[in-house]
Amino acid sequence: MVFETLEWKGDIDGYLELIDQRVLPGRFELLKCTTKEQLFEIIKTLAVRGAPAIGVSAGFGICLAMQTLDSNEDLSGAIAHLNESAEYLAKSRPTAVNLFWALDKMKVCAEKFAADKPEASLADLQRTLLDLARRICWEDQFSCREIGINGEKLIKDGSGILTHCNAGALATAGQGTALSPLYEAHRKKRQFKVYIDETRPLLQGARLTAWELMQAGIDATLICDNMAGVLMKQGKVDAVITGADRIAANGDTANKIGTFSLSILAARHNIPFYVAAPVSTFDLSLKSGDDIPIEQRDAAEVAAFGGNRVAPEGMDVYNPAFDVTDAGDITAIITEKGVIEKPNTEKIAALLKG
Repeated sequence: MVFETLEWKGDIDGYLELIDQRVLPGRFELLKCTTKEQLFEIIKTLAVRGAPAIGVSAGFGICLAMQTLDSNEDLSGAIAHLNESAEYLAKSRPTAVNLFWALDKMKVCAEKFAADKPEASLADLQRTLLDLARRICWEDQFSCREIGINGEKLIKDGSGILTHCNAGALATAGQGTALSPLYEAHRKKRQFKVYIDETRPLLQGARLTAWELMQAGIDATLICDNMAGVLMKQGKVDAVITGADRIAANGDTANKIGTFSLSILAARHNIPFYVAAPVSTFDLSLKSGDDIPIEQRDAAEVAAFGGNRVAPEGMDVYNPAFDVTDAGDITAIITEKGVIEKPNTEKIAALLKG
């Protein structure tokens, strides 16, 4: 890729630099994030988005939070501060499980460090936490590439691929999840066409995926969300591939609103429906998609566009950010550890244990 979605700059006193995805594609701007409060707003307002990128950012967010402590703070006080900061950041978005996964890893790391090295300094703890945050970032980059390698064989020469929202490099620290197999197939000179759902109401497909694929030189066409069905009926779509924000133990998958509808359309037209996600997106504590918390976002995202009101004042608005696709309508889940065909509880548990 020709850009990095996020990057830590400096040492334990450094900062997090991120692409501001709110202003793409009109402008390419970098944000300098120096506090956990700033990161909270960055996540909440979708300046950074995509489950893996949110998780990586959260790890670095803990590093930022630890910078506010006095250098003489003892480890017990530092861990209390870390736990409070993690609880605060966890409230930024409720659905993307990678956020909670990364925060939990940082908390466990700190607690183990304090137990093993009770006489260590705050700076020693800060360095250990930064090392872990960097490792989380590197592991996401590795996972993205492996997802691409495992999924590229599903991208056939001459095929048409439909994708929804943005699950590319902008949604991760690497080359993406749903778009990663496309990038790998493109490197192998395979010829295919991508159809991009614009993804209402915030147009991540039109603003972000379209921008990414143009940067990569991949043949792509933008469509309105409500055009997907007719494309399938015309035989122009050979596969659908999306990302995921949380996957329950049975394979039910939460992703950007509109994904569920695509899965039903794909089933109606006998088109394979693939989900691409790292193993960190699985939440085995939830038996099914019925248990996945769905974020409800501000009504203004639907009632206004570009700062201009498009709906009558006082109109009620329903604005869930995600919906849940049933495991039975998913052909396969592509992970860095392998491909789970016809996913169910047993197959998922076996892959994650392997």
